[in-house]
Amino acid sequence: MALRRFFGFSDGELMRSDAKPCSRLMRQTAGIFTVGGALGFWVLCRLHYGPRVTVPRSLRWAACGAVSVSTSTALLVRLFSPECEPQNIAAYDRGK
Repeated sequence: MALRRFFGFSDGELMRSDAKPCSRLMRQTAGIFTVGGALGFWVLCRLHYGPRVTVPRSLRWAACGAVSVSTSTALLVRLFSPECEPQNIAAYDRGK
């Protein structure tokens, strides 16, 4: 699924054995960007609605931001990270 080979960024070699596996890299990236997405969309909600903002509305915006930003960044990591190339997943990723 990695697009690095398609764009010519990959030479098809294995990465070093001490690098992070793809599944852990995706999980950590999604976790970090969940918080950032929630905070970012909460701020956007406050800017958009101003004094009319309600708690359920701001929580809904924060939840949507957390989900959308974390999934999109995890997908980008999966597509463009050298750890997520097929030969590296087969060799090093245990799916933990």
